[in-house]
Amino acid sequence: MRPSSRRSRLGLALLAPVLLALSACAGSSSTGASASGATSGAASSSADAVSPTAAFPVTVTGANGPLTLKAAPEQIVVMGPSLTETLFALGAGAQVEAVDDNSNHPAEAPTTKLSAFQPNAEAVAAYKPDLVVVTNDANGLVASLTKLAIPALVLPAPKNLDEAYEQMRTLGAATGHADDAEKVVMTTKDRIAKAVASVPASAKGKKVYHELDQTFYSVTSATFIGSLYTQFGLTNIADAATGAAEAGGYPQLSAEYIVTAAPDLIVLADTKCCQQDAATVAKRPGFAAVPAVKNGAVLAADDDIASRWGPRIADFAESVATHLQKAA
Repeated sequence: MRPSSRRSRLGLALLAPVLLALSACAGSSSTGASASGATSGAASSSADAVSPTAAFPVTVTGANGPLTLKAAPEQIVVMGPSLTETLFALGAGAQVEAVDDNSNHPAEAPTTKLSAFQPNAEAVAAYKPDLVVVTNDANGLVASLTKLAIPALVLPAPKNLDEAYEQMRTLGAATGHADDAEKVVMTTKDRIAKAVASVPASAKGKKVYHELDQTFYSVTSATFIGSLYTQFGLTNIADAATGAAEAGGYPQLSAEYIVTAAPDLIVLADTKCCQQDAATVAKRPGFAAVPAVKNGAVLAADDDIASRWGPRIADFAESVATHLQKAA
């Protein structure tokens, strides 16, 4: 497993393989509205407030099972940057009371000292939440919150885009913003589809290397970010790396392996943490001969956007499309 500082930088997207094996569960049952992968019928007439006509109670389903909410939550604590981004994007920002210390987007998110990696139930409870949404059920957080009669919804890192969309819908239903969530899903899907369509057919099959840090940790197609490259028809060089599956889809490659694989596109998700860019990559031994370097197809991505599964994944897809045009 990579060091905790690296996991923190990636905003909970890259937890231990046992966590990555979990996904937001689809399907639910309810005596009122029902949602998890399907809209609940709840509606929101404003991007900033829950509609008074929103349908509650509603049952949503996370990795910790079904959860029934009798009314729209008004004091949500969020433990996970991707979840924070999604809640604000679908218009539930006014209902968010506190977010964890890694949730840095949007700027108006009420960031606190709460740790999503080592959560403390008492610290969370101090915000008097009527809903806690978490990516990682660490330290027995959910069990502790249950004892305090605080509802919790666990939505771990998705394995692909479809699971990410289901999480958006689930969060929308849980907050009274089902219609807004569906609009966010459709907009995100449409932008990604247009980005994929904008790439020349000659780019299909091109090889991609996604860099998490300068020690060459990468992602395979079995990960959320890796699934986006699959949308573009790319060949991920990390897929064939020794021990990729055992590493939970996040193997550590070597410089020699990368140079030999000769990727046509290099995506740097370590520009903020580790000050990597096209110039630093070109200076690495042997990398000057790599097609991506020679053709200027090195994408210096925003670390956060390239590692989270909120709606900004569409921004990342558009950046990938632009650089694939150089590689084609």
